[in-house]
Amino acid sequence: MKEVNAMSLPRGLLVHPDELDALWIERLRGSSIKTVGLHPVGGKKAHESLEELYQAVRRGEFEDRFARLREMGIELEYEVHAMSWLLPRELFSAHPDWFRENEEGERVADFNLCASSKGALDHIAERAAELARVLRPTTHRYHLWIDDVRQSFCHCEKCRKLTPSDQALTVYNALLHGIRRVDPAATQCYLAYQNTGAAPVAVQPEKGIFLEYAPFDRDMHRPLSDVACEKNQKETASLPDLLRFFGTENAKVLEYWLDNSLFSKWKKPPQPFVLDEPVLCDDLKFYEALGFPEVTVFACYLGPDYEALHGAPQIDAYLKS
Repeated sequence: MKEVNAMSLPRGLLVHPDELDALWIERLRGSSIKTVGLHPVGGKKAHESLEELYQAVRRGEFEDRFARLREMGIELEYEVHAMSWLLPRELFSAHPDWFRENEEGERVADFNLCASSKGALDHIAERAAELARVLRPTTHRYHLWIDDVRQSFCHCEKCRKLTPSDQALTVYNALLHGIRRVDPAATQCYLAYQNTGAAPVAVQPEKGIFLEYAPFDRDMHRPLSDVACEKNQKETASLPDLLRFFGTENAKVLEYWLDNSLFSKWKKPPQPFVLDEPVLCDDLKFYEALGFPEVTVFACYLGPDYEALHGAPQIDAYLKS
């Protein structure tokens, strides 16, 4: 791998919508951050938190904050687990064939969809266009993700021939088609994460699909380059195939170095946070050597409630280097 400047990669960060307040705006002033992503809370109520964001942006409630980002030259994106919003679960009674078949052969409305259902794919494409009319990233890069649940893919006769990654890419291709009805310059990510960490096999990406690599199952306190760390070696094993399949154009990394929601086990109050700077520095070298042009990171649970309890988090190594 080539020699690199450890801290030269363009970088962004993700916060929950309610965390994009005056405190975070001030932290961003004079920083090296190029992009801010809004990430509604996920989990079983992801569709509700996405709907709240959708309505708030439509009402103009974020316009002052968005204007401040524009003044600082910072781009705005949205990164969301959107599937249960794109395909509302209440449609199951009318269209059970749109929903996934579980391993017992039952159609269920729990997570995701049947990736072989044209009706389902058409519906989520239409809903993605509706979403894109309001949640319009300044970069034209969309990050509408499938449900955040392991082993939640379809096992119907047709889908059994597809890997989880194939099913996910089928979904992302459909979303891109829908979004481009309202934003012809749009691109859409393929999120390589958990069950979709391997490169697809039977499905090809439409032009405009880019790789977003999120190594959630890594050891957060050992560098990815550590050959003695079995967990990290396993997590990064698919990277060569992913980069060959998708290429590095527009590819990005979604990391967890600043994700205090993760380190707090997604429960408030937020726990004290210490940035592992040696891991950060080593990982940035690792990613740039692979050819990734950009990194971003979850930075949730570091807002005013954190400062009230623990003081200002020491995160300038990421924000300003």
